[in-house]
Amino acid sequence: MGTLKYDGTTVDFEDRVLAHMEVVVIQKLRRQEAFFMSWHEPDSAGGGRTGIWLHPAALLTFHYSSNEAAKIDREWIERLTFSASSSAGMFVTDAEGQPCRASDPASFG
Repeated sequence: MGTLKYDGTTVDFEDRVLAHMEVVVIQKLRRQEAFFMSWHEPDSAGGGRTGIWLHPAALLTFHYSSNEAAKIDREWIERLTFSASSSAGMFVTDAEGQPCRASDPASFG
């Protein structure tokens, strides 16, 4: 499990999901583009959806549980990038384009 930390918010995702999110977030912020990003919460956290406004001055930390870099899927990156550029912002999805839930930290210690 990996962790995204942003402005006091800590969210856990599978390392592979986090790696794909990181590529898109860095691409957008490198171009000085602010955008909205959201995801589904795990049922153990009450479910629902959470979103954050990302901007170039944001302090972000991407922490991975594995030392090995995830293999990046170009099509997945393209879907996330298209979503990030929409008026609704980037909605985190899995490799198949299905909504992705943040991970339940209690499930991995």
